[in-house]
Amino acid sequence: MLGYTGRMNDTPTGHRPAPARKLLGLGRRAFWSAGAGLLSGGIALPAYAFGIEPALRLDITRYAPQIAAWPAGMGLSIAVITDLHVGEPYMGLARINEIVEAANAQRPDLVVILGDYDAGHKFVSQPVSPDETAAALARLRAPLGRFAILGNHDYWSGPDQWRRSFAAAGLPILENTVVRLSHGGRGFWLAGTASALAFRLGHRRFRGLDNLPGTMARITDDAPVILLAHEPDIFPRVPARVALTLSGHTHGGQVRLLGWSPKVPSLYGNRFAYGHVEEQGRHLIVSAGLGISKLPVRFGVPPEVVMVHLGGAPGQEIASRQR
Repeated sequence: MLGYTGRMNDTPTGHRPAPARKLLGLGRRAFWSAGAGLLSGGIALPAYAFGIEPALRLDITRYAPQIAAWPAGMGLSIAVITDLHVGEPYMGLARINEIVEAANAQRPDLVVILGDYDAGHKFVSQPVSPDETAAALARLRAPLGRFAILGNHDYWSGPDQWRRSFAAAGLPILENTVVRLSHGGRGFWLAGTASALAFRLGHRRFRGLDNLPGTMARITDDAPVILLAHEPDIFPRVPARVALTLSGHTHGGQVRLLGWSPKVPSLYGNRFAYGHVEEQGRHLIVSAGLGISKLPVRFGVPPEVVMVHLGGAPGQEIASRQR
């Protein structure tokens, strides 16, 4: 069975964006708004898709799935950040700081960062270094810590630079390994796999570094497991032992109309494109991420920080989105 969580709009709560970096003498928001205004004559939708949704929108999307493999009453909130693809003008330091502030304002118990920090596209007017990226993300706050994995673009650009920068900033990277955490006197496992697309072998041919069986073998007791995997295509192989899988990579297709994306970087098409997926009692949440890839466009799938709330009361399955 395939199920997707519904959504509704919320009223935003006291989030103050970080000061915007100046672009061509304007603040970042003013720059993009002015550009969209100049383009809007007769082409309002392209102006929105290229200038407003990817650069100015930042949503908080909430999920509270009811998961049989997660202990009832073990409340846990997780902030999910993924697919930054850093570099001006779409993802400069001001934008990263805005994202960090938005996540911190939710006061999560745990923060997970799911890879693809490298831009991986040509639309970069000014790069943001791994050191700068890691230092900005190190401002994320959560009592159980901040844990990261690497995405395919990070492996393609050279993973050692990201490993060094994240280590220096105190951000652990999980590559086919696990960590046991304790919350409210109860334990759970956080597992992270390497990318399934780590090496490019040719046209649409890849070799992965992901080792799901080896990662699961590191778990030594029956505490619940949360799995971090950059690409959601791992989900059919995830055992029922895992309470929840969290992924990014797809950007929700970057263009999404009526719950459908015309082009999704997945072997399964729209099956794992976006949102909460439940199959045979197993749960996956795929974030639309925050940056852009290949084309500088988003439409119908705005950048988002995902908040996952586990262990809540029954009847809280509906996701909500706030701007």
